[in-house]
This record gives sequence, structure tokens and C-alpha cells, in this order.
Amino acid sequence: MTAGRVRLLLAALGVLALLAGLWAGLTRIGWALPPLQTALPLAHGPLMVSGFLGTLIGLERAVALGRSAAYAVPLMSGLGGLALLAGVPAPAAPLLMALGGAGLVTIFASAVRRHPAFHTGVMGIGAIAWLVGNALWLAGAPIYGTVSWFGAFLVLTIVGERLELSRLARPTPMSRSTFLIAVSVYLAGLLLTWRDPQAGARLEGLGMLGLALWLLRFDIARYTVRQAGLPRFIAVSLLSGYVWLGISGSLWILFGGSIAGPLYDAMLHTLFLGFVFAMIFAHAPIILRAVFGASVPYRADFYAPLALLNLSLIVRLDGDLGGSGDVRRWGGLLGVVAVLAFVANTARTAADTRGH
Repeated sequence: MTAGRVRLLLAALGVLALLAGLWAGLTRIGWALPPLQTALPLAHGPLMVSGFLGTLIGLERAVALGRSAAYAVPLMSGLGGLALLAGVPAPAAPLLMALGGAGLVTIFASAVRRHPAFHTGVMGIGAIAWLVGNALWLAGAPIYGTVSWFGAFLVLTIVGERLELSRLARPTPMSRSTFLIAVSVYLAGLLLTWRDPQAGARLEGLGMLGLALWLLRFDIARYTVRQAGLPRFIAVSLLSGYVWLGISGSLWILFGGSIAGPLYDAMLHTLFLGFVFAMIFAHAPIILRAVFGASVPYRADFYAPLALLNLSLIVRLDGDLGGSGDVRRWGGLLGVVAVLAFVANTARTAADTRGH
């Protein structure tokens, strides 16, 4: 099998986990859908974070490293998602995903040894957080006990990548210092969750808010948003995600003790949907070119899924904070439609390009 086909197969495992996770999310939020598998709604978080995002991030890193063994990372996490969908008894899925996390830590350890850099270290700590989250789940921790670690995996991976790109803008000592402070506060909160989950979550929120303000102030998206076409779309996506990170951080500060219910829903989805998926929308054209060699030229209708994503979060947040389950459900459905529209739009554009 060619390298291209291997990458497509691994990406397909990630997309399958995404679709299953979206279905599970709609079921959890109250939509009466036919059950794909009885325990699937409880696996919504691991499907989205480890099955989907862990697989795609692992695939991207494997391609960048250029070593065949590195493809074990997306393979393990992708098979973990498949195990959840198929209803394979525990501990198959968390074990596979924990192995994927361990592999990603190994990849970043190798990267740090070869090219020591602060941004690589930040992403490496994110990989450790993913491993810890999966290990906690494997050990029997409830999903809400793994959320901070799964969140740290994605937050640190993303801000590490943005820190790397910010070097193009020649960061000042002040920008480097404020980034270090914000990351340190965030990591301190993450570690504090071991002893005091409520205080730890609030300190994490303070770190998230600090990182959001840093990104809004120092990220190169502030400059590229003035350009046209794809650079502007990427910048708009990024900036909207940074706003949602700041909103999520504020909610974590206010409601850090929540482990269920509408406030918990607001805390999680402003982070995992508002921040993380805005980053996915922004980086998809770049990742597709790097991983598959597929060109995704700019189209004006790229903005439609992004606008719908933001609208869905506003509606969902209104339902969460206003105590309306019906409004929250419709916000959740709009969010799923936004993600599916983005996937379909990106795939169609890439296919049209290859056809020509």
C-alpha cells in the first residue's frame, strides 16, 4: 500500500470518529436519534478528542517526522475510535488511545532532541497531557475527570503552533514573557486539579484567558486579516477562535466546579467547539496540502460554515446560561451542521481541484 493510501485510510478513521462523535453529541444533548451503539453517547468526548483530533494531529506529526513507525500514533488512536463505535468491551479503546498518546510523546521527545525550541516543548507538554487524559480514562476515571487533560492537549498544541508562527513577526521580550506567564498559570491550574479540581479549573480558566489575550495581541492573524482571499479567511477563523478561548476561560473562572449540566456544557463547548474547531477551519487548507498534497483554493463560501459555527455557539450559550434545554439543543444541532458543512465544502473543493 502506498504512503498516500495509508494516510487516507488513517484520516478516514479520524473522520469516522468525528461522525460518530457528532451523532453521540446530538444524542447527549437531547435529540432522539437511532442509537448506533448503546454506550456511544458516553464516549462523545473521547471520540472527538482522541478518536478524531488525536488521529489527525498524530497523522500530521507522522508526516512531518517522515518515519514509518510514527504512523502507529494515528493508527492506535484511530483504532481506539473504531473500537468505541463497534462497542468493543473496555479497556480496548482507552488502551489503544493511551498507546497513541505515548507514541505522540515519543515523537515530540525526538523533535525536542533534534531541534530544541520553546514552542516544540509546549506542544510536547500537550502530548503528555493527552497521554495522561487517556491513562486516567483507562484507569477508570469519569470523563469529567479527564476533561482538563484533554483540553490541555488541544490548547497547548494549538498555542505552540501559533507561537512558532509568531516568530515571523519578530516577537519582543515582552510578548515572550507574557506568553510564558500565561502558559505557566494554565499548567499550574492543570496540575492543581489533582488536589483541588475546582480551584485548578478556575486557575486553568485564568491561563486560558491570558493565552486568548496574548493571541489576540501578538498572533500574526492581526496582520494577515488585512489581506484578501484565503489569508483573510484563515485570520478571521483564528481571531474568532481566540475570542471563544477567552469566553471559555472566563466561564472556567466563574463555574470551575461544574462537572455536569448546562454550565458544564457551556464551559466545554466554548473551548472544544468554539476555539478548537475554529482552529481546524483555519488550518485545514494548510494541513491538507502538507499531508495529502491536496490544494484547497479559497472560495467565498468558506465563510458560511464559520458563520454558522459562531451562530450555533451563541445560541447554545444562550440556552446554557438561560436554562433553556430547547435552545441548547438547537444550538447543538446548528453546530453539527456547521462542522458537516465545513467537511463537505472542503472535500468538494479539494476534489474539484484534483479533477482539474
